[in-house]
Amino acid sequence: MSQASRELPPFVDYVVLPVVNVITAFIAAGLVVLAISENPVEVVKIMIVGALGTPEGLGYTLYYTTNFIFTGLSVAVAYHAGLFNIGPEGQAAVAGIGVALVTLAFDGAPWWLVLPFAVAAAMVFGAAWAFIPAWLQARRGSHIVITTIMFNFLAATLIVYLLVNVMGKAGSMAPETKMLSDATRLPLFGTLLKPLGIDLGQSPVNPTFLIAIAACVAVWLLIWHTRLGYEIRTAGTNPQAAVYAGIDPARIIIISMLISGGLTGLLAVNEVMAVQGRLLTDVAQGAGFVGIAVALMGRSHPLGIALAAFLFGILYQGGAELSFDIPKITRDMIVVIQALVILFAGALGNMYRPMLERIFARRPDRRAEETEA
Repeated sequence: MSQASRELPPFVDYVVLPVVNVITAFIAAGLVVLAISENPVEVVKIMIVGALGTPEGLGYTLYYTTNFIFTGLSVAVAYHAGLFNIGPEGQAAVAGIGVALVTLAFDGAPWWLVLPFAVAAAMVFGAAWAFIPAWLQARRGSHIVITTIMFNFLAATLIVYLLVNVMGKAGSMAPETKMLSDATRLPLFGTLLKPLGIDLGQSPVNPTFLIAIAACVAVWLLIWHTRLGYEIRTAGTNPQAAVYAGIDPARIIIISMLISGGLTGLLAVNEVMAVQGRLLTDVAQGAGFVGIAVALMGRSHPLGIALAAFLFGILYQGGAELSFDIPKITRDMIVVIQALVILFAGALGNMYRPMLERIFARRPDRRAEETEA
């Protein structure tokens, strides 16, 4: 059975298959919950209510979703070019340095005036950190997975050095910059929407969420509606065919990684300029690695990535509520549930594909009949 003769419809590939995988993951997680003598239905109820049942809980879910969208898009763009970017953690950290430099330089200025410069700095610094592994693979044959992992550690070392010796707050024992003024920090949606009667409590969701949605649209347009996007997909699918078509794979590697690093850098705007209000050592807080799972679950499509990021946002926020309400469900148990989702959506993501192909795939002879008609 060839791939051509059993190609899944896009809706099935991008929506139905991931949903089936997630359901399987939650069934497996339910068995784990049963093993510790807890009610899986009650656990799911607490998670859903904690993540979506209150305006404040929804706000926290959207905050996590924002970061996961940025890192998921970053991994997806590189994946379309045949690359596996494992470096969003380091790229976000270096981007945080760029955002901190801009915001501290303009500290006290209105946030709406500083925001474009902060976004530009985040993308430039994130792209710059991704450029070196890209150049090493394109020009020296170094494997992108190894170099991006190594650069995560280099970024962690660099940011600690700068916060301790160069950019750190005077008189502080903690490795951090000084706090930004309220005027320069991005306002929270809770503050903006309160006059309209919408109370999001203390949730940190802010206008960066809108930037994340805009990034989804931009990536969709780039990958599927531009010549560069076509070249990226061609080089990622078949480098030999790309060369035959006049496409330089080395050039595509570098460009794709620059875009990937720039998308990751936007996470730093959310953390430095809005949520934390200062630069800390752990900018991404693990979102870079979650982005890999988000991209896999979302089939590297912006819509799928947005939905997968929202799911992981529910898991993060709902898991936090769950650990408070049911002490036997520890943070480690929440990590196990997340790992099961990653397992079935990533490593076993195509487990149900043959079954869905038999159910949904259109026969070649039917395609030919429709074409003739």
